[in-house]
Amino acid sequence: MSAQHHHAAHGHDDHHGHDDGPHSTFSGYMIGFFLSIILTAIPFAVVMGDVFENRTTTVVVIAFFAVVQIIVHMIYFLHMNGKVEGGWTLMSTIFTIVFVAVTLAGTLWVMYHMNTNMMPGHNHSPTVVNPQQPAGEGHTNH
Repeated sequence: MSAQHHHAAHGHDDHHGHDDGPHSTFSGYMIGFFLSIILTAIPFAVVMGDVFENRTTTVVVIAFFAVVQIIVHMIYFLHMNGKVEGGWTLMSTIFTIVFVAVTLAGTLWVMYHMNTNMMPGHNHSPTVVNPQQPAGEGHTNH
């Protein structure tokens, strides 16, 4: 059977009847676009309005909105869900996210503990010199 005969026998447009995954729609893109604007504007307002007194809270809020925005982009612009390619695209993305998170957390943990434990006698606070006392005085050896 030649390639042309094989192609003609199975029909050229057979694959168009199957749902290969989500298709782009204008409304889908607009929903993603407006969600992206909102998810950018909220952290911007949090920082510019100095909403939280604690800097750690501000960083956590910004990180949360960043993660939500990544998910919105994956769903509305990259069209990733559990149905595309039998869910393997979503599963590989989740695996990558977990792998990167574990790697970053482990790296930061190791670096923190190496910094803390490598030089235990090293004081990280700046030395305060008393301006009233001339240099060299105040230490007596009896």
